[in-house]
Amino acid sequence: MSTTTGKPTPTPAAPVALTRTYPRWASLAVLCAGILMTVLDGNIVTVAMPAIQRDLGFSGPGLAWVVNAYLIPFGGLLLLTGRLGDLVGRKRMFTTGLALFTVASLLCAVATGQGVLITARAMQGVGGAMTSAVVLGMLVALYPEPREQGRAIAVFSAVGAAGGALGTFLGGALTQALSWHWIFLINLPTGLAAWFVATRILAPDRGAGLRQGADFPGAALVTGALMLTVYVIVGAGDRGPLATLLLTTLAVALFTAFTLRQARARRPLLRLGLLRSRLLAGANAVQVLMVATMFGFQFLGALYLQRVLGYGELATGTAFLPAPVTIGLLMLGLSARTIARYGAYRVLLSGLVLIVAGMALLGRVPVDASYAVDVLPPLLLLAAGFAAAMPALTGLAMSGAREEDAGLASGLFNTTQVVGGSLGLAVLSTLAASRTGGLLDQGTELIPATAEGYRLAFRAATGIAVAALVLAAAVLRPRNP
Repeated sequence: MSTTTGKPTPTPAAPVALTRTYPRWASLAVLCAGILMTVLDGNIVTVAMPAIQRDLGFSGPGLAWVVNAYLIPFGGLLLLTGRLGDLVGRKRMFTTGLALFTVASLLCAVATGQGVLITARAMQGVGGAMTSAVVLGMLVALYPEPREQGRAIAVFSAVGAAGGALGTFLGGALTQALSWHWIFLINLPTGLAAWFVATRILAPDRGAGLRQGADFPGAALVTGALMLTVYVIVGAGDRGPLATLLLTTLAVALFTAFTLRQARARRPLLRLGLLRSRLLAGANAVQVLMVATMFGFQFLGALYLQRVLGYGELATGTAFLPAPVTIGLLMLGLSARTIARYGAYRVLLSGLVLIVAGMALLGRVPVDASYAVDVLPPLLLLAAGFAAAMPALTGLAMSGAREEDAGLASGLFNTTQVVGGSLGLAVLSTLAASRTGGLLDQGTELIPATAEGYRLAFRAATGIAVAALVLAAAVLRPRNP
């Protein structure tokens, strides 16, 4: 695999997700529809949380489990479901995940109690992991030619990135106009249509078979380690430092046991040589930092608009709407061509510079901010930066994997997204709350104290984005042949 130009050039492989009857764009549309649902669902709940709390009587700590119940199985199962997709067939994993996610969405929508909603959210997390883990592997096989693959990755990344920002708008609009139940009901027509079409136009791909990599002890170790890691991150603010330290130690022990198991197993779940790929390992490390920045901003930015500027649910969603529009236009119109001309490495660095600039501006946002002057410009910088960086990063990561490991590499890439998002949210929200609480104790009024808490979090996010830029520049630089 050549990376001398910075462009992803994976080894050509047979397009396993294409039938003779349908064009490839139809298959790409189905894959994008599947990922859109899971991305929307990870963000659409945020704005509706107060309404859910009022209706179902959640306590403050209990309400966090509406999010955590989804994130823990989603993040914990991505690596396993990605590998299983390589073994039993990616189409089978994708369509089964779609069906489970759609059924779970219906259960969420009709939930009248806390237990039902949390259980259904966990089911959504499992279905989302099954669907998301194999999509990139299917896409790479569908478009083996580098230039076409770059365009396809741009479309896929645009759907995922814009879907995340669009979720905030839809969450506010549906909750205010109808009720929070509709944020889940919206998944039903999309899920049913995507499942129906996928079962008919995605050609069956024969996996290597469970005997080629059915390392069930290893699967149990890594799934437990990943779930525990996500649990430690998303619940860090609700427990004491000793409990967090003990759980972190246990997670590290599970990862260590998994690594030792993979080094000795005859048919390992994860081929450790895969992690020696500079591009794959480096791109995943950069993604953790970049997504931590962006996810933390998306969550805290919505709270800033509501708690400091006094925006309602619909106004908050509308304020974020320029982001998905910008991401979609740039990714679909410029991203693939820009990467083809200048190389993924240069495009990635340019995108990260824009993200740093956007976060730095947010770190100076005043208490009486004007949306047009103080909020919209950094929002557009962040959207443009993410639109440039994400397709380039995705291409670099997948170019570091062989075809037989494409599902596993896809699952790994999605796993680091979840870990990065959870980590960013936990760290930045804790910083904001701590700073706000300290100022309130000193006698500062609520709104100025809250605003300063968010500014501190945005400044910390700027530092994380700088770290992502430095790491990308050092690790992902193309090497001469």
